[in-house]
Amino acid sequence: MLLQQLSIQGLRNLKPVKLDFAQLNVIYGDNGSGKTSVLEAIHYLALGRSFRTHLASRVINYDSDDFILFGRTQGHAIGLQRFRQGDVTIKIDGQKAKKLTELLDHLPLQLITPESFDLLTGGPKNRRQFVDWGVFHMEPDFFAIWNRCKRLLKQRNSLLKRKASYKEISYWDRELVQYSQQLSELRNRYINSFNGVLQGIIERFLPDIEITVSYSQGWDKKSDLTQLLEKNYPRDLALGYTTAGPHKADLRLRCGKIPVDDALSRGQLKLLVCALRIAQGVHLNTQVDKQTIYLVDDLSSELDQQKRQVLIDQLVDTNAQLFLSVIESDQIKQQTSKYQTKMFHVEHGVITQDN
Repeated sequence: MLLQQLSIQGLRNLKPVKLDFAQLNVIYGDNGSGKTSVLEAIHYLALGRSFRTHLASRVINYDSDDFILFGRTQGHAIGLQRFRQGDVTIKIDGQKAKKLTELLDHLPLQLITPESFDLLTGGPKNRRQFVDWGVFHMEPDFFAIWNRCKRLLKQRNSLLKRKASYKEISYWDRELVQYSQQLSELRNRYINSFNGVLQGIIERFLPDIEITVSYSQGWDKKSDLTQLLEKNYPRDLALGYTTAGPHKADLRLRCGKIPVDDALSRGQLKLLVCALRIAQGVHLNTQVDKQTIYLVDDLSSELDQQKRQVLIDQLVDTNAQLFLSVIESDQIKQQTSKYQTKMFHVEHGVITQDN
């Protein structure tokens, strides 16, 4: 179990509370009661940000200047304080964290919400972030390479907007190509190793549908990136940004030759999103012995009772820690009755554990 205990103070409408968790945790209550805010608190502690808003002032209780989260994992204590003006303090085992990545290493987290369809129906950025989550947790060199690529692309785009000559830009391109190739190799290696796990879970969730997964690195794999950047220079100059590189990478999922977002129903898309998220956690645990926390907000959305049971069983089989939010408790109690489960009721911001 990853997160053993969580204290919440000053976050949205939640009253101050200290919670002790099990492996499987269900948070239930009416809409607007605050159950999603409990998941938001865990997400903030794991990633240093909300999944509902980028504005800190909206997360802080209206009569508070800050919110404070304190969590205990197996062997570590993590604290986070966020102020209304945006300042944040993070402490791990009593020591101030210098970088957000220090926080990310401690609580690998996957989020599934009614908006998770964006992974499949939204732009490539969502799928790059999905891939990079897995690479980050498995490749120690990834973040430094990814960050260097990001900085070099920013510099190159700045030069393009200034209408710099290609001679000036080519100086930066040499380093950009080097790091782009390294980043692409890490991503491609991850997808190749992850795909087998994913296909096994897809078969369980969508047994009658054949789905292929492929990785596009962001430029033609038959082309030399150095030559391509030079060839694209006139176009890039006119547009003011770089049109080829690892920032254009994508993960493509298809049913036959049709993109999955055109071929599948909403219920099937949700199951595919769940398969992708679950496969990442299973793969991470298998490869580097890290467990993942799963936050599933509004479990019932788009799924019938049978599919919900399949999802719950698959999540439990991962041996991960689960936090499920639902409105009604009776049905979820039946579906989780064979597992050791803690039930938390939220009403007007007050959280109580069922006996």
